[in-house]
Amino acid sequence: QVQLVESGGGLVQPGGSLRLSCAASGSIFWVYDMGWYRQAPGKQRELVARITVGGATNYGDSVKGRFTISRDNAKNMLYLQMNSLKPEDTAVYYCNDVGMRLKWGPGTQVTVSS
Repeated sequence: QVQLVESGGGLVQPGGSLRLSCAASGSIFWVYDMGWYRQAPGKQRELVARITVGGATNYGDSVKGRFTISRDNAKNMLYLQMNSLKPEDTAVYYCNDVGMRLKWGPGTQVTVSS
């Protein structure tokens, strides 16, 4: 069973940057197409970025051009570089496979505010 732990969130001013990390335990991480999800208060969890096993990426319209997803299969790590952050990016961010079949981690809070 793959376990996921997200980190790297925090409080940042609009226009700032953060880099989120997702550590996955278990040796089969590399078989999954992975994604970063976020959930803002009162809203449903949404997929904002995804990456295939081979490294192909896809982004939601709201983050396209500002966020970059990457992975290191050898280290069982998933990353999300977030630039030009906006207040509407405030949410708890989670990683999971694109089918949401893995157990959810605790998430990491990102707050964008002046």
